[in-house]
Amino acid sequence: MKVFIQSIIGQLILTPYIFRRGYQAIPPKKGWRIPYITFFILELLLFFTGFLFRKELPDNWMIPIMYICNTWYIASLYITMALLVLEVVRFSNRLYPWYPAYIRIHWNKIKLLLFFGIIAGITLLMIHAYHMVAYPTVKHVYITLPKGNSERDSLTISMMSDLHIGEVVGKKWVKRYVALSNAQHPDLVVMVGDIIDYESRYAEKAHIEEDLQQLQAPLGTYIVNGNHEYRANRYAKFRWFQKTGAILLVDSVVMPDSTFYLIGRDDLVNKKRKSLQTLMQSVHEDKPVIVLDHQPWSFAEMVMNKVDLGLHGHTHNGQLWPYPLLMKFIYECPYGYYQKGPTQFYVSSGIGVAGPPYQVGTSSELVVLHIRFEDIEGSDKIRRQCPGRYSVLPGQSFFNLMPVRKILAGKSFSIHSRRT
Repeated sequence: MKVFIQSIIGQLILTPYIFRRGYQAIPPKKGWRIPYITFFILELLLFFTGFLFRKELPDNWMIPIMYICNTWYIASLYITMALLVLEVVRFSNRLYPWYPAYIRIHWNKIKLLLFFGIIAGITLLMIHAYHMVAYPTVKHVYITLPKGNSERDSLTISMMSDLHIGEVVGKKWVKRYVALSNAQHPDLVVMVGDIIDYESRYAEKAHIEEDLQQLQAPLGTYIVNGNHEYRANRYAKFRWFQKTGAILLVDSVVMPDSTFYLIGRDDLVNKKRKSLQTLMQSVHEDKPVIVLDHQPWSFAEMVMNKVDLGLHGHTHNGQLWPYPLLMKFIYECPYGYYQKGPTQFYVSSGIGVAGPPYQVGTSSELVVLHIRFEDIEGSDKIRRQCPGRYSVLPGQSFFNLMPVRKILAGKSFSIHSRRT
């Protein structure tokens, strides 16, 4: 919804500019101009109907309006980019005339050819951009972590972030995500924030919790909050999470099978979330430590606290070009594998999408982490026998791990991926 509202900027600035340039390109005949003008009038009427009556219109009206208008909004961004390139070409010709005689003689035909060329190019781009969202890449990441006193030699984690279940990502796509994850036969499934896009009612009406219950992993499924979990009906989302069969970690530490630690941090939106140092007080340093933290802002904190692996989402790797380029100036690592000191990180572009169902210059992904635990020379893990083996940490109770499922508050690496 937020993206739908923000697109009013495009409607008021980009659409008039595109209309003007397109109007200049088509032949000055009623058979061309009337359909052209009608298209823009209908699009604007549809947008402002959705914008002004978004709270009154039923979902089966509002969702198609959002799809159509947001699709035009994304397309208008790239149409504008194409037109600005042509503006530069035209300006250069005004300064230093260089157009061949053929272009000057057949200028009207050239304009019409460019008109249809841009339409065809942007249409193909939008189809490809939708495909990148609808059919996520399966990205396999191979990492080696210090073993310490752990009895486990390997661990396969299926990692999903940023599902954004709502108007765009619905039951059909979530079923696809679940099937994709189960096909990897993971030991553990983690969902690293922004499970719900805005309101939980879309997930509730479609009973998407039943689909998430089908996730298969012998060590279970774990969820952490993202910034979107703090939007709209926050507590309704928490109640819905309880139905998914997953374990919600909110500033909590667990040992899924006593061989490694899994720490789930609350989202950075919560300014009162516990520090990582506080959470690490209940951790015995002879076991590997994996941290789930939605936003990738705490790399230095993780290094200081000797975390082995940090898993993050949030950035979508920019989602729409050229934003992936800008992300590199905002985040220390906006996407992919990263190592800082002895700590390794992976920042996912997300399996879902924020706003319109399009990605340009990046793609949706399911990340499969193949972790090997080895005795690594120089590891600063403390090699001592843990005084006791338990799956519930000090300060927690077995009640916290009951069906309610809510818990309150490296040295080598390779990647390959495939599209399903």
